[in-house]
Amino acid sequence: MTSADPRIFEFENLTLQRGLTLPRAQITYKTYGKLAADKSNVILYPTSYGAQHTDTEWLIGPGRVLDPRDWFIVIPNMFGNGLSTSPSNMDPPFGPGRFPTFTHWDNVRAQATMLEAVFGVTRLAMVYGWSMGAQQALHWGAIFPDRVARICAVCGSARTSIHNKVFLQGVRAALTGDSAWRGDHFDAHPVRGLRAMGRVYAGWAMSQAFYRERLYERAGFASLEDFLVRSWEANFLRRDAHDLLAGLETWMGSDLSDNEIYKGDLAAALGAITARAIVMPSRTDLYFTPEDSEIETAMMPNAEFRPIESIWGHRAGNPVFNPDDETTLRKAVSDLFDR
Repeated sequence: MTSADPRIFEFENLTLQRGLTLPRAQITYKTYGKLAADKSNVILYPTSYGAQHTDTEWLIGPGRVLDPRDWFIVIPNMFGNGLSTSPSNMDPPFGPGRFPTFTHWDNVRAQATMLEAVFGVTRLAMVYGWSMGAQQALHWGAIFPDRVARICAVCGSARTSIHNKVFLQGVRAALTGDSAWRGDHFDAHPVRGLRAMGRVYAGWAMSQAFYRERLYERAGFASLEDFLVRSWEANFLRRDAHDLLAGLETWMGSDLSDNEIYKGDLAAALGAITARAIVMPSRTDLYFTPEDSEIETAMMPNAEFRPIESIWGHRAGNPVFNPDDETTLRKAVSDLFDR
């Protein structure tokens, strides 16, 4: 059901939205399941912030949210995540200290090129995404409205809100507060900054009720400190700090109307998404808030606003330790295909 190894699709002279041209670039991707003869069973599942395909593929499997017995699932790693083109793997003159800004316009258009060149796929049965993956899913719907039949956008947004940017600026300040920061690059692995980043993130990604109810203990952690060290600090310590900065820039700049098609008109961009869609914020998400999602969903002509009633905060959309929230996600996918 699964491809033996991740694969790489290479580009020559890839021009990015912000104006730079990369002589060489790549998307690293992995597939699950079997492509139907008529190519009608493709689900695209983009990655989220700081994540690689190995971090998110847990929800793919028989009886899981995305079942490879029925669907051909493709996870394209986002630019900047360390596997696809990123500061940590770029050739000079690019790289740490001088890396380009990647946008979701770049991600989505590159994914479309890869799908058509490798698989001959020009229309998707669904784009499913969580967090920055949900941002990409909505970008797909607006940029290629005739190529997407369904969207399941979980804990994401069409445009990064001002409040969300304040959160991200705080994360960036924690990371770049490390003594290894030289103003435009790190000259060593910033262990202290990455640990600080993890602790700041933990306070935003999980809800107040999550901590009040000590749900980290239910997830197998012995104490709050155990949770912060082994889950949050460890999550960021394994990544290249320059890649994490690149991802923050992509996230802060996310706006599906910021392109030559919609020229800043968010209502027009959302109104162009004709795919059947379910938009699923977590009721307790502190930065992709349900209030913001409800406003955006109302501008989509064929979308349902369906909050996840959970106290797991942003992580309700990636419920590795919470089968109840996984059941909610699985039902949403099923409902999209039952309509």
